[in-house]
Amino acid sequence: MRWSHVGLNCTDQKTTEEFYTRYFGFARARVVDLGDSQIVFLRKGDAYLELFPAGAEPARQAENDGPPAPGRIRHLAFQTDSVDAFLAAIGDAADVTLGPLAFDDFICGWRTVWLRDPDGVIVEVSQGYTDDDSSHDKDGAQHG
Repeated sequence: MRWSHVGLNCTDQKTTEEFYTRYFGFARARVVDLGDSQIVFLRKGDAYLELFPAGAEPARQAENDGPPAPGRIRHLAFQTDSVDAFLAAIGDAADVTLGPLAFDDFICGWRTVWLRDPDGVIVEVSQGYTDDDSSHDKDGAQHG
């Protein structure tokens, strides 16, 4: 089994596509024509975003690091070498909901900021996260 994609409902697919291609390095991989609408696939490496047309505004505006309700995606997350450089590059397009925050108590150098995409999905951008090697055994199985 391997990861496939995340499907996002978009008020304006073109605006959402521009956001993820410009600031996160995705590129259009495929468009599926449905006649009166389309589904747009964006790709970066092995990660895909599938953009669906949706006419309605989000039921509730997501805040902080995302909605805590079961059955809702809390946030999408990306790694960068520098949160500060990312924020400088995105400029006024960043609708920051939380942070940047430092998590040095857990991992030295781990910093994160959360922002909204054009459709209100919370996107986390972090630097410095590393796995805890003690949570895996010698065969790579994770415990805990």
